[in-house]
Formats: sequence, C-alpha cells, structure tokens
Amino acid sequence: MSSGPGKFDWGQRVRATIDLFNDGSYPDQPADALLARAGDPGEIVQVGSHVETETPVYLVEFGERRVIGCLEDEIAPI
Repeated sequence: MSSGPGKFDWGQRVRATIDLFNDGSYPDQPADALLARAGDPGEIVQVGSHVETETPVYLVEFGERRVIGCLEDEIAPI
C-alpha cells in the first residue's frame, strides 16, 4: 500500500539501518561527517526517484531538523 515509487511512504516513521555519512550534500559539515547513526529514528518528508535509474530516494528528517537523502536499504520502518 505505497503511494510513492518505492516501498515506503511520505510521513512514515523509519530508522537508519546503517551509519549515514556526509557525501558532500552538507557543505557546512566535514567530508565523511557522521550525519545519522544506525538506529536513529526519522520521518520521511519526501519521496522521489533518481531520474536515470528510477531508484526510489527518500528524504528523511532525522534529529536536529537534518534532512538526508536515503535509499531503501538504508532505512527500515519503525
């Protein structure tokens, strides 16, 4: 019962399944800085997909109002 392109929905509570590091998306943070730890809870605030590969991409808001782009294997439902 997914309304997005993948298996998770907007507004769904999830947790990080792995440590998530800065890939350059946060220029105010050092390269490879830890942005969210495995197990940290978050909420999906947007669902989209990579245009060329049609891979689902989830924008997940973790603590401190930090929004991180995640792939399906990087998050799990709470």
